Amino acid sequence: MSIKTFEELLTQFRNSIKPDVKLIIVLRYLASGCSFAELHYMFKIGISTIAEIVREVCAAIWFCLKNICLPQPTKDMWLQIANGFSTRAHFPNCIGACDGKHIRIIAPNNSGSMCFNYKGYFSLVLLAICDSNYKFVMIDVGAYGRFGDSAIFQNSNFYKKIQENRLNIPEPAPISGNNATCFPFVFVGDEAFALSTCMMRPYPRNNLNITKRTFNYRLCVARRYIECTFGILANKWRIFHRPINVHIDLVSDIIKSACILHNFVRDRDGYSFRDSLSNPLTETITRDNVRRNNRTAFGYRESFAEYFMHEGRVEWQDNYI
Repeated sequence: MSIKTFEELLTQFRNSIKPDVKLIIVLRYLASGCSFAELHYMFKIGISTIAEIVREVCAAIWFCLKNICLPQPTKDMWLQIANGFSTRAHFPNCIGACDGKHIRIIAPNNSGSMCFNYKGYFSLVLLAICDSNYKFVMIDVGAYGRFGDSAIFQNSNFYKKIQENRLNIPEPAPISGNNATCFPFVFVGDEAFALSTCMMRPYPRNNLNITKRTFNYRLCVARRYIECTFGILANKWRIFHRPINVHIDLVSDIIKSACILHNFVRDRDGYSFRDSLSNPLTETITRDNVRRNNRTAFGYRESFAEYFMHEGRVEWQDNYI
């Protein structure tokens, strides 16, 4: 085929969609939460083409940026995260706040009640760990909504890496120059998580003394960073303000790409809001795999609680306990 014939044949087809237009379409979809039909009228592109563009670009964002925006944490990175929580939340040796967010979806075909959660709607769960800069450190996407946060955490990839010592978490270390006791580096979570040597959760909220109430409050201050991170994510990418009506595999790609974009934008453009957490505030997975608390974990929690009452005491805590 000659060049002239090739060019004549090429003119019979419309020009292909440029990469910048594809990216604009996907960013518009994630940021506004509009449907494929709305994008169809807005960009004059077929609905099926829009769907394929969203799938292609979301997969590309994850593939190209995951090692930049969600790198495997090193020992130095964990220590930097711990320093951030110690400075901002006054919780030493904390290497991340952990929680799960239910992403509302339209019920998948033939899924039964697997995605139906305790809140009364269908969802997939985004389990995430964040630092004190409201950035995601690790994420696990795709668990069905019917399962609890603790079961999802115990069956997540990063929990398996913890058990296999593949996360480069630093060895236990003293939390102050005056206390030689070595404390482990831990994540903090709410009551949904099981207490363990790598996860600190609050004391049960019945008949608590001042020491336990102080520990619960200090843990809550650190844990709220993940709640705020989810809030920033959902308000910037408003696709999470409505049920996502796409195939369940594409839902996972959308969630992962939004988390990548969250970190990407946070690093470069920041996010304007009042950081009230720096100030005193008023107040298929099986359950059999969940490891319950043990004496060692109880002991570490008691040690943290005693530290918060004495050497680690802060001036404002008495007004809010």
